[in-house]
Amino acid sequence: MFERIAVLGLGLLGGSVALAARRAGVATTIAGATRNPAVLAGALENGVIDEVGTFEDVVAGADFVVLSTTVAAMPEVLRRAAPNLMDGAIVTDVGSVKGPLVETLPGLLPPRAAFVGSHPMAGSHETGLEAARGDLFEDAPCVVTDAADAAAVERVVAFWEALGSRVLRRSPASHDDEVAWVSHVPHVVAWAFAEAFAGAPAAAREVAGGGFRDFTRIARSSPELWGDILTANRKSISAPLEAVGETLADLARAIESNDVEKVRDLIASARGTLAAEAPSDRKH
Repeated sequence: MFERIAVLGLGLLGGSVALAARRAGVATTIAGATRNPAVLAGALENGVIDEVGTFEDVVAGADFVVLSTTVAAMPEVLRRAAPNLMDGAIVTDVGSVKGPLVETLPGLLPPRAAFVGSHPMAGSHETGLEAARGDLFEDAPCVVTDAADAAAVERVVAFWEALGSRVLRRSPASHDDEVAWVSHVPHVVAWAFAEAFAGAPAAAREVAGGGFRDFTRIARSSPELWGDILTANRKSISAPLEAVGETLADLARAIESNDVEKVRDLIASARGTLAAEAPSDRKH
């Protein structure tokens, strides 16, 4: 599918892109770059990538480039790499917010390169190259956004499908609104609970079971990564976060007033909303 893929950023997602691309046989050569020399050495030694170098070095001769740094770092990384991009190169990303990136990144490219936004919905609370997996994208949704170069969009779609993803097409604005509901706000709620849990009785952890672990798992995610994501998508997060707050207040009032029927009705309504999900969606 490609002669040379350059993966810029070798954390969980970048490392998984490299491993999955090798597994799928979609490139002759996979090169990688990251700021941490120890990570680069480990990626090369463990066969995650074939070549290492600086951001500028590894994109030379690459016909496909995947930006896998934090959202906030992507513009500067692409600005550094852009002068070395070959004619016809396609650049995509794995960022959790699309609007700001689609507005900024295409303008950093040379005239004969194309940018197509991507977002594989396949992350984890774990971070770093050691958490990377070649099967991370299997049957996971991956959003690919609109772009002026239709041929480049189709090649990006084909890439993610080769890695096992179920590709969904969205505009950048639609992506950001939808992901705010299904990913960003749930993280915010988990962090809010985890922060409030500091006031719980000291022995409460001793009685915590599976439900506690399931609910708080995503609260262990990276502060650096998610601080960037949440502030970048602040406009789309505002409305669903307000709606969650209002619903939580309604439920709290019903509990405090001993209104059993209202509590049951709210729970039943919530169950009905979740039951409307497609079976394939419930995995992710």
